[in-house]
Amino acid sequence: MRVLLAPPLRSQVQQLADEAAPRECCGLLVGAREEGVLRVTSLYPARNLAVETDRFEIAPQDHFAAQRSARANGFAVIGCYHSHPGGAAQPSATDLAGAVQDGFLWLIANGEELNAFVYCDGVFRGCVTGAD
Repeated sequence: MRVLLAPPLRSQVQQLADEAAPRECCGLLVGAREEGVLRVTSLYPARNLAVETDRFEIAPQDHFAAQRSARANGFAVIGCYHSHPGGAAQPSATDLAGAVQDGFLWLIANGEELNAFVYCDGVFRGCVTGAD
């Protein structure tokens, strides 16, 4: 799977991660699914309702608002992003336990590192990222 993510969106995720530290930032990825490609067109930052600083829980109201906005503009929510302050930019056991939707894109940021994964059949698979 290939992920197209414009440099300004990549920078925005990293900035949001820096601003949220030591808590995790989180939000949704809006875009389109094309044959073998997930094209991210915009970010929808969300409130993190998790009590623990090393977890994220997207506020349901923010998720619904992102879905409405995406549909109104001819797109869909195709994934989420969050940060791992002080941890690896890799899916954690908690991420795996919380993943439910096959084909859903996950971006995980830590410092300068930003990695993309797609959840499918109970596992995360790494993706190749590029710019539009």
